[in-house]
Amino acid sequence: MARKLTPAERLATAEKDLLLEEIADQSSWDQFIVEQAVFHFGQRHDEWSCNDLRDVLPELGHGFLGAAINSLRTGGIIAHTGRMVPSTQANTHGHRINVWTLTDKGRAIAAQRRAARQQQGRAAA
Repeated sequence: MARKLTPAERLATAEKDLLLEEIADQSSWDQFIVEQAVFHFGQRHDEWSCNDLRDVLPELGHGFLGAAINSLRTGGIIAHTGRMVPSTQANTHGHRINVWTLTDKGRAIAAQRRAARQQQGRAAA
């Protein structure tokens, strides 16, 4: 059995072309998609919380948000800013949730992906 890729490895392989069959074969494909959404959101915002992400994710993604955040945190892609905000989710009664930011590692992966996309665009032209 092949070893599972870390979130950093998955994000760094921008050229990987996953076919639908391969995605469907993965038991964690929903989490993978939510990880990608969180990473993408983090590239466009200096700081964010799950409140912000719930507003842009489809309902299906909400159940994977905590696992995706934890995976990206343990992978060193995002880090807690030290700040917390009240949750806007009704069933949480406003408990405090973390505010996140991309780490240097996360920003480096984003830069690598942008460069790869630009190179692909130039090659296609």
